[in-house]
Amino acid sequence: MADLLVISFPTEAQAEEARTRVASMQREYLIELGDAVVALRKPDGSIKLNQTFHPTAAGAAGGALWGSLIGLLFLNPLAGAAVGAAAGAVSGRLTDVGINDDFMKEVAQSLQGGEAALFLLVRKMTAERVMEGLQGMGGRIMRTSFDETKEALLREALAGASAAGG
Repeated sequence: MADLLVISFPTEAQAEEARTRVASMQREYLIELGDAVVALRKPDGSIKLNQTFHPTAAGAAGGALWGSLIGLLFLNPLAGAAVGAAAGAVSGRLTDVGINDDFMKEVAQSLQGGEAALFLLVRKMTAERVMEGLQGMGGRIMRTSFDETKEALLREALAGASAAGG
């Protein structure tokens, strides 16, 4: 069961810095993410989602590869690659993995212009080490499915308080 975490930040740069720290922790196997997205509410009120995984591009690349291989069977790999890329892009566009885009846009509507929110879909984590990594990042928890204990630890870490109580 994955946990959802949404943290708002005063600027997009702060949200991106937090996502960079979390990605670094993922490379160290301290956290396993299903998705990590930064949503920015622009001053004009529109919402921009900065996603790390783009299923349309991945689908097009995979489709082109498979289309080329199938095209080789019919002695026309270029046509196979073109058809495969188009089919892969369409299937990738229709596939929504991770956190639902409409949900992120809805939550981001509550931000002020220029503010950003970091959406994390956490599959597993070593809570104490992750909290250390987020120490002093600032930000405000908007939504979470963490239990009360983890949520309290996260609040302390974001505020800059030592997890050891000092």
